[in-house]
Amino acid sequence: MHLFYQPGLGYSNPVEFLSEDDSRHAIKTLRLGIGEIIAVTDGHGNQYTAVITKADARRCLFRITNTQTALPRPFSIRICVAPTKNLDRIEWFVEKAVEVGIERISFFFGQHSERRVLKLERIEKIAVSAMKQSLQSFLPILDEAVPFGELLKNISEKQRFIAHLPDDEPAVHLAKLATIAGQYAVLIGPEGDFSEKEIQQAVAAGFRMVTLGPNRLRTETAALTACQLLNFINA
Repeated sequence: MHLFYQPGLGYSNPVEFLSEDDSRHAIKTLRLGIGEIIAVTDGHGNQYTAVITKADARRCLFRITNTQTALPRPFSIRICVAPTKNLDRIEWFVEKAVEVGIERISFFFGQHSERRVLKLERIEKIAVSAMKQSLQSFLPILDEAVPFGELLKNISEKQRFIAHLPDDEPAVHLAKLATIAGQYAVLIGPEGDFSEKEIQQAVAAGFRMVTLGPNRLRTETAALTACQLLNFINA
């Protein structure tokens, strides 16, 4: 069954319609017609079974026939990452992280960041596409990029980690420090890494320094690796 995204659905208004992009995809690309069954999610855990009532490529109408509500996962993953200079790399991370499973992605600008502007519109579209592709009912929260210090003030997760190798003590792997069924927040620095001041700020805010393995990883690779590791220990 094909999955589409339409926020704000509900039985209070049982006849709904797909967005223009999804309408065009359903009618022009998939060649769906009146009477065919589709699945639609609102991105908040609700997935609706619906039947197409008007096969219009600009405004495809449907009628909801059933609904199922998924429970949130018993753990949550928040990756906080500095946008890369090449935006394609951070878009790749968002796509793959959503497919693997993630609750929140927060962007920040660090002292050594090479990119200082980030527009969420395209990233949101990539996240929606990945959610539909992987047949999920929850769309992760995507936070606007803020300065590093401001980000630290808005993190409430209990298990906090910063991917950085300390100079004066053995590195501990993320998989060894994270405990199952937790609320995780992981900081991933820019191409130029965190500054010493930022590391001190993070440690003061309760973040523990961790390694993701013996190899030096690109920003987007490190972010996805952390996401995968946390999903794995909770599998």
